[in-house]
Amino acid sequence: MANFIPDDTIAEIRHAVDIAEVISETVLLRKAGKNLVGLCPFHAEKTPSFSVSPEKQIFHCFGCGSGGDVFGFVMKRDGVSFVEAVRALAQRSGIAIPERELNPDDQRRLKERDSLFEINRLALEFFCDALRRDPAGPAALGYLSRREISSRAVEAFQLGYAPKGWDTLLGFMAKRRIAPAMVEKAGLAVPRKDRSGYYDRFRDRLMFPICDESGRVVGFGGRVMDDSTPKYLNSPETPIYTKRRVLYGLQRAKDRCRALGSAYIVEGYLDLISLHQAGIDNTVATLGTALTPDHIRLLTRYAARMVLVYDSDDAGIRSAQRCVELFWKEHADFRRGDVFREDQADTRILVLPEGHDPDSFVRRHGAEAFQGLASAAPGMVSFLAETAVKRHGLSTEGRIRVVGELMGPLSAVNDPVAQAFYVQQLAERLDVSEAVIREGLARRRPPAAQSAADAPARPPGGSAGVERFERRIVTMMLQFPEMIPEILERRILECFTDGPMKRLAADIIAGGHRAGTPVADLLSRVEDAGRRQQLAEIAMSDEVWEAKGCRTLLNRFVESRRKKAVRRSLQQEIEAAEKGRNEAEVMRLLSEKQKLAARRVGPRAPVAPER
Repeated sequence: MANFIPDDTIAEIRHAVDIAEVISETVLLRKAGKNLVGLCPFHAEKTPSFSVSPEKQIFHCFGCGSGGDVFGFVMKRDGVSFVEAVRALAQRSGIAIPERELNPDDQRRLKERDSLFEINRLALEFFCDALRRDPAGPAALGYLSRREISSRAVEAFQLGYAPKGWDTLLGFMAKRRIAPAMVEKAGLAVPRKDRSGYYDRFRDRLMFPICDESGRVVGFGGRVMDDSTPKYLNSPETPIYTKRRVLYGLQRAKDRCRALGSAYIVEGYLDLISLHQAGIDNTVATLGTALTPDHIRLLTRYAARMVLVYDSDDAGIRSAQRCVELFWKEHADFRRGDVFREDQADTRILVLPEGHDPDSFVRRHGAEAFQGLASAAPGMVSFLAETAVKRHGLSTEGRIRVVGELMGPLSAVNDPVAQAFYVQQLAERLDVSEAVIREGLARRRPPAAQSAADAPARPPGGSAGVERFERRIVTMMLQFPEMIPEILERRILECFTDGPMKRLAADIIAGGHRAGTPVADLLSRVEDAGRRQQLAEIAMSDEVWEAKGCRTLLNRFVESRRKKAVRRSLQQEIEAAEKGRNEAEVMRLLSEKQKLAARRVGPRAPVAPER
């Protein structure tokens, strides 16, 4: 949909709106040099690491990595799409949005989506009214009362009731001239097997509306009030509802998650409502499906610390074990994207005492007891280790099985410091040598990873030095784009290593960044959120650039890459001479290498005399 708003209108809105003014409505900002700083609204912190540049019209948090232009801030703050952020800021600045004419297919899709949202809105109205007026409504309210769900919570969560009839909702929709086929497309009706018509999907069930981050109803969950099955029935996926991307209650919980920096993740509707009733309102729930990568990415926009809450039965334990591997995979993906922060890995597993689910525990023991258990909940690897010990015991055979089970999760921990602590912890728990566990991890690594891990540390000026060069060139491209034509002419980017800086440089080129255009304009053209944040962070630098200094930097970079190529070629010649047992050639080449290294180090600075 973003493509249907002209680029010049988006630019006009950005220039009409002051990012500092927008952000100051959410964050208390104070002056710090050229920039403004404050406490980040996207993660919990006590020392300000959130910086706003009024000059460049961008923001960046050096704590959680969030960054971008004013549209990015509104999207993250309000949990809305780019188009919705553009519309909100256009309305604020009094700018009309002349939308491009859509082709017939796009028109049909947009009209259909609008119709489905309207059908769901009407269905919610119907279910809420039935809870109060249907003859079976009092029984449904009585069930909620027995579950200790207050009338206030019933209203807040817009709970409803689907009557027993086969076509009561369809009849309600027919009076509003809504075709049964559209009610089916919304997931609220099912076609009869003989194709003679449709019947209501939800009948004689408590109804829970499922909303997106903006509060629009995208689907429903229905629960029986007796022992019939299925206990829960959810809307099927539709053009506006994808289960793996929606978390129940997020539209109500997101602000508290952001304020507290943490989120509880439960599995059931009533679990969530009970926790919210008890004041634990930074809680969301999955929708009859396992936690997905999309859920994790969604939640990391609001919370750094996550507590996964599970029942004490075998199914709960299995769910917890599945989620651990998923979380580590996601955090590994974050690292590969270079936007990972360690606080994103603070994920705990809370398995409640036997016989309890979150609903029953908080009703019997209260919010304080629940939060006490949560604060003591183990991390993911610790949880897996204890679960494996309980299952296999601490006999010799049991310990072997425990170590074998933990090899996979430990291998997924690609932060070497975290992995070292986990290895030490597991070794102490099992009373085995750390070396044994490390040897097992080494055997699981592919050969290339082993050779890289076992290689000696690189000397100064190696890959880290190259990356610093590349980062400075990217900074130059952002802040002194007058040099971009020369960078392209000299094919400087071909000398970059294949990594994050090369991707950022490509984004700058593809975005058409040039002298006189704000960095914020470029950021809006970068689709990848992680790279937008990196560019925002780099753009916050206050370096002063001039042409002569830029050329000196480029010359030094090209020379360093040339020397590296010479050293690599020389090393290959040495290895070939050693293989051919040509000792004279080996000595000559080693001498040449030594001279090259001496030139690289250069003369030592004189030592100042002692006073």
